[in-house]
Amino acid sequence: MRILVYGAGVIGSNLAADLYAAGKDVTLLARGAWADTLEERGLVIRSALSHRSRFYRIPVIRELGNEDIYDLIFVAVRYTQLDSVISALAKNQSENIVLIGNNLKTGECRRKLRGRHLLFAFSMAAGRRERDHVVSLSLRKMVIGRRKTGNINVKLIREIFSGTRIGVTCQPDMEDYLLCHAALVVPIAFACYACSGNLKKIRGSRVWLNRIIDANIEGYRAIENAGHRILPKSDRDFRSKKYRRRYYLFYQLMCASGLGKICASDHALGATEEMSALNEDLKRFFDAHRSNYPVYRKLERWAGNHINPKISMHSHNL
Repeated sequence: MRILVYGAGVIGSNLAADLYAAGKDVTLLARGAWADTLEERGLVIRSALSHRSRFYRIPVIRELGNEDIYDLIFVAVRYTQLDSVISALAKNQSENIVLIGNNLKTGECRRKLRGRHLLFAFSMAAGRRERDHVVSLSLRKMVIGRRKTGNINVKLIREIFSGTRIGVTCQPDMEDYLLCHAALVVPIAFACYACSGNLKKIRGSRVWLNRIIDANIEGYRAIENAGHRILPKSDRDFRSKKYRRRYYLFYQLMCASGLGKICASDHALGATEEMSALNEDLKRFFDAHRSNYPVYRKLERWAGNHINPKISMHSHNL
């Protein structure tokens, strides 16, 4: 079975490495200087925790030809790159495609790739790509499913991931899952921008930690009121004190340790265009459903020029 991982950032590199280690026929699509590095030196992934490195000699291509058919294509690119990638995929005849990562335009993707077996996924990995290697923290877990409730080709998924160390959860409604994920992570990105990536500045601030949670709750409330489900199920108690306590403690830990840098600020600072696009599309969703989200807007202003060049930085205490 031929597998292509389209995109060789942190997510794509980890996925390709895990598939390759399991003996799968996998190819990476990369471009520019990074493709040169992969071809000349191979893929090196360094653990953010143990600092141990793993080396993989995975085949690399730079373009997807229209007649180059794969049994499955995983797309692991930033949200802002999806349009150009989908245009290339629409010309290719590969039948099975999985779009991994942030995505608030699942319906549009579905229309543009009509007739294909299209799934959406989210991978539990974080890190950063450096000049000659990837620094990564990967839980080796993936949530995957259809845009809306429907049948998933479980046989294909099992065949792809058999023998790997990746734990796969089939989620029947990825549109709702991805909406909820955006409502969770964009307020965290605002905090990263407000403190210039140094989350230790806010680890002891009850005001800041509670505002991140308040903005998230505003988003969840808007999503639920619009008729969508809150996913994962463990977040459906978002109105409770238990929910607030759980996330307050998690954000404290994240801000006080290197976890925040690896899981949040590295990506936020390195992907401002993606976070800005997610922010704009999430606000468009809120406004279309006449939602009220004042705390979210306040955090957006405090994020300043990082998130939107038209918004000026306001004074605030960290």
